[in-house]
Amino acid sequence: MRVATFASSDRLLQAALKIQAKQAEATLQQASGQISEDYGGLGRAAGSVVSLQSSISMSKAYAEAASTAGNRVEAMYDAVDSIIDQITGMKATLSSFSSTTSGTDELKVTAEEMLESLASLMNTQLGGRYLFSGSAVEIAPIDLGSLASATTPSTSDTSYYKGDEAAASVKVSSEQTVTYGVTADDENFEKALRALSLVASGATDDDTLSEASDLLDEAISGLATVQTRLSLNASALKTAISDQETYQDFADNLATSLSGVDVAVVAAEMSAYETQLQAAYAAIGNIASLKLSSYLS
Repeated sequence: MRVATFASSDRLLQAALKIQAKQAEATLQQASGQISEDYGGLGRAAGSVVSLQSSISMSKAYAEAASTAGNRVEAMYDAVDSIIDQITGMKATLSSFSSTTSGTDELKVTAEEMLESLASLMNTQLGGRYLFSGSAVEIAPIDLGSLASATTPSTSDTSYYKGDEAAASVKVSSEQTVTYGVTADDENFEKALRALSLVASGATDDDTLSEASDLLDEAISGLATVQTRLSLNASALKTAISDQETYQDFADNLATSLSGVDVAVVAAEMSAYETQLQAAYAAIGNIASLKLSSYLS
């Protein structure tokens, strides 16, 4: 005949089931590295974790915007570099040319072709945006038809320019906006186009060629300054990206500290739960094996 052990066995069984539940939870924590699979299990830390994750997403958006702007600046720098190379070549050609020599027609054709090339470079697009049009990104900034009729030897004229005066800018943080780039009505672009237009007009007297050569000298020097400005723009954007990435690492580590678990601690807890379960089931087995006859001998 058995001793009445139901109540004791039931209490031990309920305790064992609770330990099993904790062990299962610890197993999930060890596998995921997280306290809970949802915010509800984080308690008071849930609000902070949500806020940090939201700020990380915003930071990534700022960094992506800065990266996109950086790509535009790089494309502009390369275009300006090509323009400098071409007008430097034209400068050398003019230096070796004399109105008394032959080749006038070839010089005119070369200038015409270079005008087209420079216009193409100033009409550079990236991602469907014209880079040298200011904020009028859907409008090609250069119209050579206007240049041909408007430019005179000694007077600057930017009527060829079809963009606007608003410089491009990008918001790289909640408190910082970086203005970048250059528009095609910059005086150094204008001087290069005007010099080529003079030569392309067919005027090859020494005075005209000298004026064109001087304009190219000024354009080359000025465009080097433009490149420096673009380099500073690129540096500012890279710094902004680095700042955002630093913040993302910080915020991610903080969010992890609030929502993550110490795997070593969890492993120790799982070992303790295993020991407790073994003890509980052993006790349940011992109670179940008790018989009244054992005490009536």
